[in-house]
Amino acid sequence: MPFFTVETTYHLPVYRRRTYEAASADDACRVAISDDGWEDAKEDVDTSGETYVTGLWKGRQAYAVPDIPIPERFDETVQRKAEMFSILLALLREPAQKMGLSQHDFERWLPRAQTAIARADAIVGNPAEGE
Repeated sequence: MPFFTVETTYHLPVYRRRTYEAASADDACRVAISDDGWEDAKEDVDTSGETYVTGLWKGRQAYAVPDIPIPERFDETVQRKAEMFSILLALLREPAQKMGLSQHDFERWLPRAQTAIARADAIVGNPAEGE
């Protein structure tokens, strides 16, 4: 049986709680974001993110051999959702044109829309996912 080296990652939230004097809530948020001081930061291990795959290699030595493409279902869910947004938006724009779709355009559009919907279902965990 072959060996694979798999690199996994998760996001660990680090936060700080500070009080800022500002003219508005918007200004206070802007000041907080631009504040570079993190000496009082705390790790929030209770709300760390999901584990996802960031690297995959055949064998025991990562980076010594070419990496293998990671199956999409093992990518970070939030990133998969973000990538789906532009695909779905483009698909929605097509039938929304003023003149509508011709039969030919509809036949080209429908399979792409169905593929995008199946991919979106897989990301959100719909039981009808196509994995």
